[in-house]
Order: sequence, then structure tokens, then C-alpha cells
Amino acid sequence: MRIALFSDIHANLPAFEAMLKDMDSQKPDAVYCLGDLVGYHIYPNEVIDEIRKRGIATLKGNHDEKVENITTIPESLPEPGKKYAYHLIREDNRKYLRTLPAHIRLEYKINGEKLNLVFAHGSTRSIDEYVLVDTDESYVLELLKEADADLLFVGHSHKSYHRILKASNGEFKHVVNLGSVGKPKDGDPRGCYVMLTVHENSSTSIADGVTVDFIRVKYDVEASAAAIENSLLPKEFADALRLAK
Repeated sequence: MRIALFSDIHANLPAFEAMLKDMDSQKPDAVYCLGDLVGYHIYPNEVIDEIRKRGIATLKGNHDEKVENITTIPESLPEPGKKYAYHLIREDNRKYLRTLPAHIRLEYKINGEKLNLVFAHGSTRSIDEYVLVDTDESYVLELLKEADADLLFVGHSHKSYHRILKASNGEFKHVVNLGSVGKPKDGDPRGCYVMLTVHENSSTSIADGVTVDFIRVKYDVEASAAAIENSLLPKEFADALRLAK
């Protein structure tokens, strides 16, 4: 089974459309989004509408959560600044964001062995906790044990990695950060998503029990940055796209 996973679109429609085109060509069996559909760009409604049209199972990210504390202002009274990105969101889409789940869990039974996949935006403990490639190993193993996760998939940091850890019982555990579709912070401006392959012999007893492929997708970064510069959003958001930081 091949599962496409992505996160942190941040209303960057050009990057999202390019990613979807590439993803569709891969013909995954299932698709999941780990949140942060909005913030930093001017296309939150277009992104949310496409997610909803496709019926993609989606988590709530920390930026999606912000709509709960921001009141939409009339279009005739635009407010320049960082919060403007959230004021753009239609009320029906705000209601959608409020009801998104914190976690998704998939439980496989392969050859009589359990294989648990857990999806979170930041971590299973907090929507805005960073689980980084160099986060203390014992702490990460504690998180995995607490969540009963053999594979933990997260976003939030905008920096992709696949980390394999060996638990005290000898089982191999995986932590995968999906990177970001719309706002990478690893020096590479291309959007990033993950294709996970669960095999008929996938197991926690071997380090390469699953296959994780990171796919980078080119899009018109300059056009996307220009759209920000022509809006009421801070110009620094446009520079962040160009520099991928």
C-alpha cells in the first residue's frame, strides 16, 4: 500500500497545485494531510476548498488553530500585517478548521504482527511541539511508547527527515517529518511531500520494514512571492519563500 502524506501548505496555492499534480501522477492508495493549511499567504480558501473537494483526511495544525481566536473583518476594512492571512478565510472554512482532529491512527495487521502508524502535526503531546532530527533519542522513544506508535509522522518544523530508532525491546521505530509543501525551511524552495510504502512483509523487526520516499516538486516560486508582495501581508513572507528559510 502506498500512502501520500503532506503538511504545512500555508495557503501557498501555486506550490500546492504543483504538489497535487505530481502526487496524482503517483496514484497513491491513500492521502493524508498533517495540517497548517493556512497562514503566510493569500490563498487559504482555495487550498481548503481543494482539500475538502478531494475528501483528504486532515489534521489541525497550529496555524489552523489560530482561527479560533481571530475574528474575520469585513473585506472593506483590510488590516495589513501578519494576521491578514487569517482574516481572508471564509466562515465556512473557518468552521471546517475548528473541527479538524489532533491525531490520526492507522493499525495494520501484517503476517500476524501489529504495525501502528500515528499522524500528528507537532507531536502527539502538543500541536506546536517540534520533533526534530536531533531531538533526544530517549525522549522520542518515550513519545512513541506513550502513543503506541511504530511509525510517527509529523510536520510543523518544515524540515524533512526519516529517523530510525531501536527500542529497548529490539523493535525498530520510525519518525518521519514530512517537510513543507508551501514554506520549506531547509534551503530548498521546492515543495516536499512523502510517499510511504507499506509492504506485504513490513515489520518492526527490520530497520527497512517500510519505504519512505521524499519527493520535491518545483513550482513558480517567484510568482508566488510576487502575489504576497502585492497583498497586505509582510514582504518578509515573500523573501522566506525565495530563501526557503
